[in-house]
Amino acid sequence: MESNIIVVTQARFNSTRLPGKVLKEVKGKTLLQIHLERIHQCKKVSDIIVATTLNDSDSIIYDKVQEWGFIATRGSEDDVLDRFYQSVKDKSPEWIVRVTSDCPLIDPNLIDEVINFAQVKKVDYCSNVLIENYPDGQDIEVFKFSALEKAWRNAKLLSEREHVTLYIRNNSDFKNGNEFTASNFPCEWDFSKIRMTVDENNDFELIKILIENLGTNKTWLEYTNYIIDNDLILINNQITRNEGLIKSLKNDK
Repeated sequence: MESNIIVVTQARFNSTRLPGKVLKEVKGKTLLQIHLERIHQCKKVSDIIVATTLNDSDSIIYDKVQEWGFIATRGSEDDVLDRFYQSVKDKSPEWIVRVTSDCPLIDPNLIDEVINFAQVKKVDYCSNVLIENYPDGQDIEVFKFSALEKAWRNAKLLSEREHVTLYIRNNSDFKNGNEFTASNFPCEWDFSKIRMTVDENNDFELIKILIENLGTNKTWLEYTNYIIDNDLILINNQITRNEGLIKSLKNDK
């Protein structure tokens, strides 16, 4: 465990497509609790923070998270970048890991691997989704606190306030920018059509099948292979990846 690496996961009750999704239960546990317990297995992480909103509907998330023994903070619903920054600014960590709570089966070993990769490469930002070869639902972003602070000060576009790392990515050398250095954590296969995230009810049905048949402690690759071997990809492969981001970018114009 390292003392200066904090995982922040965003969670809220209201969701346009599947309200209350993070509190849906499989085998007596909510998806959010499963998500947090998996992250808790990371070896390189010192703290886990759940950043929820000030909405009344999110009081239940705030209370539940603390009941389970994790840290919860509250902030703006729309300015997610501010909510995210405010959740960690007093701790001044060197590194921050961003995941989202609609990914209940996020792999703790994969998180550790991306952190290690970022440290070795000494970049401002590292992710396994700059090139989207990992399954949707295994999205991990690791970046320096200094990069987050710079984004918080400078991001102006609504999409860059709603999507925490968009300003960093847009201004990184990966996108021919010059404000941040960035590197992609590679995957040797293309699993981008696999969905382990929960945006709609079909997604939840797939996660339910995975947990009921494999439990909550398998690796991302074991879950992926199970989906492929049992033709479960057909359950939810018609859903668009990053639909929220696509919508935000349209609203900028």
